[in-house]
Amino acid sequence: MREADVTEVAAVESPVVIDVREPDEYRALRASGVIHIPMGEVIERLDEIPTDDTVYVICASGGRSARVAEYLEAQGIDAVNVAGGTNAWAQAGLPTEQG
Repeated sequence: MREADVTEVAAVESPVVIDVREPDEYRALRASGVIHIPMGEVIERLDEIPTDDTVYVICASGGRSARVAEYLEAQGIDAVNVAGGTNAWAQAGLPTEQG
């Protein structure tokens, strides 16, 4: 499984980022522009995940997103885990949203 740090992801022009955290975590703070698909819904919502581009998967610190990225890779999707997750994203001062 490939992994990228938050600054690498932020440098990508219009990256597709899937946030797999729970709804309360997502509402509290998230990287700007992410698509929210909680980990427990990934299988049933697989058709919502683009297959024609690299997909970056993010959670709070990188554990859940690593498991989802591995699953997506097994489905033939080019998935990359975001190391450090939303915590690292916020600590790096990258754009975030709330609500």
